Amino acid sequence: NLLGKRVDYSGRSVIVVGPYLKLHQCGLPKKMALELFKPFIYGKLERAGLATTIKAAKKMVEREGPEVWDILADVIREHPIMLNRAPTLHRLGIQAFEPLLIEGKAIQLHPLVCSAFNADFDGDQMAVHVPLSLEAQIEARSLMMATNNILSPANGEPVIIPSQDVVLGLYYMTRELINAKGEGLKFADLAELKRAYDNKQVALHARITVRLDETDSSLPEPEQHRTIRVETTVGRAILFGIVPTGLPFSVIDRSMTKKAIGELINVCYRQLGLKPTVIFADQLMYLGFTHATKSGASVGIDDMAIPEQKAVILAAAEAEVEEIATQYASGLVTDGERYNKIIDIWSRTNDQIANAMMDGLGSDTVIDAEGKEVEQQSMNSIYMMADSGARGSAAQIRQLAGMRGLMAKPDGSIIETPITANFREGLDVLQYFISTHGARKGLADTALKTANSGYLTRRLVDVSQDLVVVEEDCGTERGVNMTPIIEGGDVVEPLGERVLGRVVALDVMSNDGSELVVTAGTMMNEDSVILLEQKGVDEVVVRSAISCESRYGVCATCYGRDLGRGHQINVGEAVGVIAAQSIGEPGTQLTMRTFHIGGAASRTAADNSVALKFKGNIRFHNIKSVKHESGNFIAVSRSGELHLIDENGRERERYKIPYGSEISVADNEAVDAGQVIATWDPHTHPVVTEMAGRVEIKDLVEGVTVDKQVDDVTGLTSLIVRDPKQRSTAAKDMRPMVKLIDSDGNDVFIVGTDIPAQYFLPGGAIVRVADGEDVSIGDVLARIPQETSKTRDITGGLPRVADLFEARKPKDPALMAEISGTISFGKDTKGKQRLVITPQEGDTHEELIPKWRHVSVFEGEHIEKGEMLVDGPEDPHDILRLKGVLALANYMSSEVQEVYRLQGVKINDKHIEVIVRQMLRKVEIDSAGETSFLRGEQVDHDTLLEANDKARAEDKLEATYKPLLLGITKASLATDSF
Repeated sequence: NLLGKRVDYSGRSVIVVGPYLKLHQCGLPKKMALELFKPFIYGKLERAGLATTIKAAKKMVEREGPEVWDILADVIREHPIMLNRAPTLHRLGIQAFEPLLIEGKAIQLHPLVCSAFNADFDGDQMAVHVPLSLEAQIEARSLMMATNNILSPANGEPVIIPSQDVVLGLYYMTRELINAKGEGLKFADLAELKRAYDNKQVALHARITVRLDETDSSLPEPEQHRTIRVETTVGRAILFGIVPTGLPFSVIDRSMTKKAIGELINVCYRQLGLKPTVIFADQLMYLGFTHATKSGASVGIDDMAIPEQKAVILAAAEAEVEEIATQYASGLVTDGERYNKIIDIWSRTNDQIANAMMDGLGSDTVIDAEGKEVEQQSMNSIYMMADSGARGSAAQIRQLAGMRGLMAKPDGSIIETPITANFREGLDVLQYFISTHGARKGLADTALKTANSGYLTRRLVDVSQDLVVVEEDCGTERGVNMTPIIEGGDVVEPLGERVLGRVVALDVMSNDGSELVVTAGTMMNEDSVILLEQKGVDEVVVRSAISCESRYGVCATCYGRDLGRGHQINVGEAVGVIAAQSIGEPGTQLTMRTFHIGGAASRTAADNSVALKFKGNIRFHNIKSVKHESGNFIAVSRSGELHLIDENGRERERYKIPYGSEISVADNEAVDAGQVIATWDPHTHPVVTEMAGRVEIKDLVEGVTVDKQVDDVTGLTSLIVRDPKQRSTAAKDMRPMVKLIDSDGNDVFIVGTDIPAQYFLPGGAIVRVADGEDVSIGDVLARIPQETSKTRDITGGLPRVADLFEARKPKDPALMAEISGTISFGKDTKGKQRLVITPQEGDTHEELIPKWRHVSVFEGEHIEKGEMLVDGPEDPHDILRLKGVLALANYMSSEVQEVYRLQGVKINDKHIEVIVRQMLRKVEIDSAGETSFLRGEQVDHDTLLEANDKARAEDKLEATYKPLLLGITKASLATDSF
C-alpha cells in the first residue's frame, strides 16, 4: 500500500469524447458530481437555511430535489477537478479541468488533451479527484489546468495539437483544386466571401482573390497593421477568420498538415502568449471537425490504387535475384554475400514500388479553365489521410497497395523471399504464414516491454529524484560543445534546434571569426537561433547540467529554459523527475507500438557510395589517404569524414568514410550537387597496402590455414583464410600474412618507421594477391566479408537505452588506445596476440587481444589516445577514462537519442544530461592529500569538493580524484533521500 492508496473524494468512469467542450472544461456526470461534492452540498444547504441538520441535508440529497441540483451547480462553479488516466507516465497524466454537469454516466474529455493522457475512446477509464482546500484549488488552477500545460516538458513543443479527424478537416479545407466552381472570383472582404460560400456560389477549394486585414506582431509597431489582397483558396481565407490578431496570413497559406498545424500553434504561443493560443486551438478543433464531416472522406477498396509498373519492377527484381542465384551456384559469391545482395535487391524494389504507388496515388490529371491538361495533387481519401498526417503512413499504404515486402523471423534475421502481394490483392497461404512471425512477435513484445519500460522509468526517477534547481547561476564558464547532428549526409537535427533554450557559455563568433554573433550568458531564443543560421555558425558551446558547478543540485542558467513553460526555469523546480519522466514516458509508448508494422523488415539498402546533395567545397576531416595509380585517393583511416562546405562557409553535409573507400576528389576541391565523390563495398572490409612492392605470402598453407575455392564459371581460384578455431592444433599458432619486399628480397618498411610492411589476415579473409606479384600503393591485398545485419526494432531500442543508463560494459567491447603512440605487434601468447603502443617518450603500453578479434590497426600506424584498436561497441567507462566527462556526455546523448530518433520521438538533450550528471556523482580518490579520505575510496563528488575547500582554506594538500560512472540502479542507492 505504499504507492496506490484508496483516496477519498474520487471516482472513476469510462471516458467519451466532448467535441463541444472548451480546453479547460470536462463533462462530469451529475450522479458522480453529487457524490463527490457531498460535504460541500450539505454545508451549502445548511448555510442557505434549506436544511437544519446534516441528517436533514442528507435526506434532501437522497431525494435529489430540484434545489439540490441548483446548489450542486453553485458548488461546482469554478471548483476545478483533477482527471487522471493510468498509467501516469509523465506530469501531463494528471490535469485539472472545470467540470460541466452532464447527463449520462460517462466523463466527457476534450479531444485535444487526449495525446497528453495517451487516451482514446475505445473504453478507457479515467479517475476524478477533488481538490478540497483553497490552496489545493489554487494549485490545481494555476499549475495543473489543461490550459497551462500547452507545451510538453520533454521537448518544448505543443502537446495540444489536433490529431486525426481535426487534421483531416483542416487539411481538406486548405487544399486547392484546379477549375473548381467560382475560380478567379474577387471578394471585397471575408464576410462577402463567406456569404458566397454559404450560398454555394463558390467551392471550398477554388482559387480566388480576397482583401484581408492582417496584423503581424513580429514586426515593429507602425508596420504591424495592413490591408492586403491575396490570391488564395476559399478554405484558407475562411480559416484565416479564426486566426488570432497578430499572426500574418502567410502562416496558414498552405495545405495544413499535422506538422504545419503544430508549427502554427507553436508560433502562436511564442508570439502572442498563452490565452490567444488556447482560444485558437479550440477554434481550430471546432472548424476541423466541421470540415472533416463535410469532406465525406472515407476509405474504399478502389482508393488503394496499385501502380501499373508493379509487375515490371517485380519481374526486373526477380531477374536480378535469379542472376545472383546463378552466380552463387557457380561459386562467384559466398552464401553471405548472396543473402546480403538479395535482401538489398528486395529492399530497393520495395522502395521503387512504393514510390511508383505514391506518385500514382498522389497526383491526378485534370482539365483546367483553359482546357489544358494539368497535374494536381489528388483527392484520394487514403492519400489525404497519410499526407495530412491524420492517420497512416506511406509505409502502411505500401502494404495496402504496393507490396508487403521483406519479413523478419522471430530472431530478427530477414526471410529472403519477400511478400510480393499487398493487402488489396490478398496474400496466399505461404505469404500469410510468413507474416504471422511479425504479428505474433509484436503481440508478445508488447506484453513484455510494457513492464520493462515501466521499470526503466522507475529506476530513472529513483536516481534523479533529488536533483533540483538550487540557484540562479553557478558562474561556470564550462559547457558542452553542440554541433548539428548529421547522419548519412542529412542534417537530422540542425544546430538551432539543439541550442534552443540553452544559455551560451562562450561568445559565439561568426564562421569566418569576423563578428560577434551571441555574447556569453545569453539564453538562446527563437530569434537568436535564426541569427545563428544566417551567420553560418556550426558549433556553439552551451551551459549544461553536466558542467554545472552548483553543489547538491544544478543552477537555472546551466539548465536553461523550462520546456513545459517556455521561460527560464525557476529555482526549486524538480528537474530530475521531469528528466526521468521525459525519457521513460516514450519508452512505454514505443514498446507498445512494435507490432503495428507487423514485423515488416525495416532494413535500409546498405550504403556503398557518397553522392552530394548540394554544391560547394569538400573538406577532408581526419582522413589519411594514399594516392592510387588510378588517380583516386584510397582512405586508410577509420574515423575519417568528408564535409561539404557551401559558398557561405556553412557545413551542409557530413559523411563518414570507411577504411578502403575510393575518394575521387581532392581536399578543398569544388564539387557539384549529385556528384559521387566516394565509393566502397559495403559487404567486405578491404586490407589496403600503403606501400608498393612485391608480395611475399607467409603461413598460407592450403588445407591447413587456407582453403582454395575454384570458381567454375571464371576458373579463378581464391584463397579463404580458415577461422583459427577450425584449424588443426598444429596450425593454431600459424599467422597467415602478406608481407611486402623490394626487388632484392629485402623488407619494405612503412614510411617513417623501422617496422616492416606486413599485413596479418584474420579468419574468413579472401586473399586477392599471389606470391611474387607486384603491387602498387593503394592496392587491395585481401577482403574480409562483413556480417549480415539484422533489423533494428525498438526491441533493440528499449534494452539498449536501459544498457546505456545502467552503464553496462558491452559484450566484446571496442578496445581503445590507452596512450598515443606507434603500433607494433609483440610476441603472441597461446590464445592472444600482443599489441604494443610505443609513445614519443615514456613507457610502452601492451594489450593482449584474443586472436579471434579483428584488430583494425596495422603495424607502424600512429594512433591517438582513445582511438579504436579493435572494432566493437564502445564501453562508456573507457570513454570517461580516456576522453573525459564531456566526451561521455556526448556519447550518451547521441546513443540514447539515436534509439528514440529511429522511432520519431523527440527528447531534449538536457534531460539525458541531467541523468548523466546523476550517474557521475561518485569519484574515486587517486591520492588523498591531507584530507580524511583513503586512496581508492568512492566518495560523493559534492562531499569531496567540500573537503577540498576546507583543505585549501587551511593550506593543506587537496585530494585528487577521477570521475566514476555508475549505472542508474547503483547510483540511485547512493542518492540522498529528501
